Amino acid sequence: MPAPPTLPSPGRPGAAPAPRDRRGHAEGPAGLPGRLAALREAAGPYAVAATRCVFGLLFFCHGSAGFFDLPKMPVNGGTTELTAWPAGPAAVIQIVGGALLMLGLGTRTAALVCSGSMAYAYFDVHQPTALWPIQNGGEDAAVFCWAFLLLVFTGPGALSVDGLLRRREITGPGRKTSRTTPYPR
Repeated sequence: MPAPPTLPSPGRPGAAPAPRDRRGHAEGPAGLPGRLAALREAAGPYAVAATRCVFGLLFFCHGSAGFFDLPKMPVNGGTTELTAWPAGPAAVIQIVGGALLMLGLGTRTAALVCSGSMAYAYFDVHQPTALWPIQNGGEDAAVFCWAFLLLVFTGPGALSVDGLLRRREITGPGRKTSRTTPYPR
């Protein structure tokens, strides 16, 4: 019985092209990663923006609950004084930082300040009572800290005031350069 013909492997000279589906995409393992990469490239900035807005809103609500008791907190409700340390300054950072993050204005700086305030909250308030966040009630502080630190490095994503200002700066009057992405990387 004769052996079946062998096809040269892709990437070598004389290799057969990868089979394509009816839309022209390469089939098989090489095609799916390419499509996923294209989806990640297209949707990634919007996912970062959604994450930024949600964490900004949650952080803002946390601060407004401390200052104005809005929304009402089911446990330990009540307001704090501006001069009460560290709750007063923390509430200011939470309100201002949360609003800036929701808008995407000064995102990297606001996220760095918010991340630092949550790191301080974790190590000063929660960590002395127990080591692990699940034991000391510091899950919120830890998650906020790391999420904001991530935003320091990813930037605001799409749909942000930072992106609008940057696009206006790049394509402003008298400028010939243009950029394809509407947000800073």
